[in-house]
Amino acid sequence: MTFERSVFSEVFTTNAALRKDAPRSVTSYERQLNEYSGTVSRLREALAGEEELLRQKDRLIQSREVLSMEADHRLLNGLQMIVSLLSMQSRTVPSADAAQHLTTAANRVATLARVHRRLHSLDRQEAVAFKRFLQELCGEYRSMLASDDRRKQTIVVEGCDASLPAATAVPLSLIVNELITNAAKHGQGVITVRLEETPEGGHLLSVCNEGPPLPEDFDPAASKGLGMKIVQALVEQIGGKLGVDRCEHCGGPRFAVAFA
Repeated sequence: MTFERSVFSEVFTTNAALRKDAPRSVTSYERQLNEYSGTVSRLREALAGEEELLRQKDRLIQSREVLSMEADHRLLNGLQMIVSLLSMQSRTVPSADAAQHLTTAANRVATLARVHRRLHSLDRQEAVAFKRFLQELCGEYRSMLASDDRRKQTIVVEGCDASLPAATAVPLSLIVNELITNAAKHGQGVITVRLEETPEGGHLLSVCNEGPPLPEDFDPAASKGLGMKIVQALVEQIGGKLGVDRCEHCGGPRFAVAFA
């Protein structure tokens, strides 16, 4: 067989093989195209399902916000109604002493309503000028203490200015609420709320008063009081650490929360 005839034979054989495999190649291509189309269809269905889940989530969030606003509105209305009833009752009781007690109770409930409204305002903020907020918050407590003639106490706010995330400021505000309540109940004299920077770059929030010192074996983690349990839970929520010692400024008991 000459070289030209050999080449021609190979080309003929190759073309014949290609023609023979052509239907198989088309079939394979069509099968792959169908598989691709099916995959695209399933992806579109999955994407549509995810979009519907996101819409449902948005509706749930909106519904939750509406319910929360409604609950807050009802709570504030309920507190205002209590204030009105106590005030009305104080004007009708024959005893001046009883009237004074009712007026004091009405003032306390009104203060609680203002504190709740002030705390709830943080939900719509990303960052809080915390010292200024503490001054405003403690102003509410100061007026509540002043309404009780039996308590000769006041509250001062000291320390540095700091901008804190609302997710940290709200639990800290609730911690201050519990510690001030505790100091007003068991202590005396001036209650000092102090915000300080730490050498490590964090902050230290403390509440102290001029009252008698705590027992040496006092352990806040072992306390059975509801207020201290709330404080412990809030401190854990912000990843902080609660300490109890004697204040170097006033000599009374000091509760301090260190947080990053």
